[in-house]
Amino acid sequence: MDTVPLDQNTAQTTAPNGVTVLTERVAHVRSAALGIWVRTASAHEPRLKMGVSHLLEHMVFKGTERRTAQQIALELEARGGSLDAYTSRDTTAFQARVLDADLPRAVDVLTDIVRHPVLREADLRLERNVVLEEISTVEDTPDDLVFELSAQALWPEHPYGFSILGTRETVSALSTDDLRRLHGRAYFPGNCVIAAAGNLEHELLLELLAAQGWFDDGDRGRGGGGGRGTAEGPPPSPTATPAERGREARFGKDTAQTHVVLATDAVPFADRRKYPLMVLSNLLGGGMSSRLFQRIREELGLAYAIYSFSSFFRQVGVVGTYVGTQPATAAQAVAAIHDEYATLARDGLQGAALDDAKQQTAGQLMLSLESPTARMYRLASLAVHGEPYHTLDEMVATVTSLTADDIAAVAAEFLAPERQTTVWLGPTTATREAGERA
Repeated sequence: MDTVPLDQNTAQTTAPNGVTVLTERVAHVRSAALGIWVRTASAHEPRLKMGVSHLLEHMVFKGTERRTAQQIALELEARGGSLDAYTSRDTTAFQARVLDADLPRAVDVLTDIVRHPVLREADLRLERNVVLEEISTVEDTPDDLVFELSAQALWPEHPYGFSILGTRETVSALSTDDLRRLHGRAYFPGNCVIAAAGNLEHELLLELLAAQGWFDDGDRGRGGGGGRGTAEGPPPSPTATPAERGREARFGKDTAQTHVVLATDAVPFADRRKYPLMVLSNLLGGGMSSRLFQRIREELGLAYAIYSFSSFFRQVGVVGTYVGTQPATAAQAVAAIHDEYATLARDGLQGAALDDAKQQTAGQLMLSLESPTARMYRLASLAVHGEPYHTLDEMVATVTSLTADDIAAVAAEFLAPERQTTVWLGPTTATREAGERA
């Protein structure tokens, strides 16, 4: 196996069968965070199978060849640890946080649920209802639902615009055969990244993984997903096309506020322009001192919640702003947001404003990596998205060395108001009038 040190406390091993293992030793803690990232998720789903990755993520917790669902739940929690999972656009992830002495137990449990789930029909009938309730929760939470609608507006035909949860129709139609086929195609070592951080040794983790069969030659290439391997290989992700830009979509919902998201496509995770985008996002709506918070909330009193966001995937990224405001003031709030966008797109940042924005982002980067779990996430994200490893000091230096020209170029390209696709969710005139009559 090919093991290389990435820095003094960080190492990476790539096995012949394709699995990648990364660790960072944090000697002053008494815990360890361990995760397995499967490089298949919602971005790889056809429309009719929307939500299958997320449903499979749920189903692996319902039982394995050696453990019941209750045993899975108790195995780490009884020792004070935790076990969790999530599905994103690019990956399905399973992670544990445990005492350092319980790392072998975490490796065993995570391996068991990822490689050996039983995927029973009786469990699917129950868990499908759980996911349908999760979909209902989003539908009842407008400040979540508006982001689903925003993604759909940006990519109406690409899986990046699909719901990670799926729809009622697609989830209701998914079968155990669909789950087993996805498991066989995607949940094999060569399609996985394993990352860990905390009070641990890289070589010890390799030994634990080897004992669980992660480096077996029989798992090289395709298949090997707990005995269900197929010759098809993982589902491909369609090439992302540019998002729909400059669109406006309005959706009626009987809510007290109008929820608005302005967003556009941006650079992928491995693109270095994400750093100036992060600086701009912080400056616009990254906290109480941000321009949008000061303008929309403090000066105009138009909103309680307003913030900017940036997300970077393997093929694309998204940057934008959310605001929740009274229906009567929504247009005024959006106009004020456009003004701030236009100012940055035209003028960029200079002098002290640039220095302050860079310092804020650098400080957030440093603070975000204080825990072993955060360091584990960072290691996995670099491997999953194809970005070369950089130390924290190198990342901070990248941010602090950004020039006014770097910021201006990104602001002009991505913050032009006419580029933004705007999604409105809230009462229509008809629903407002009905409410007033009631």
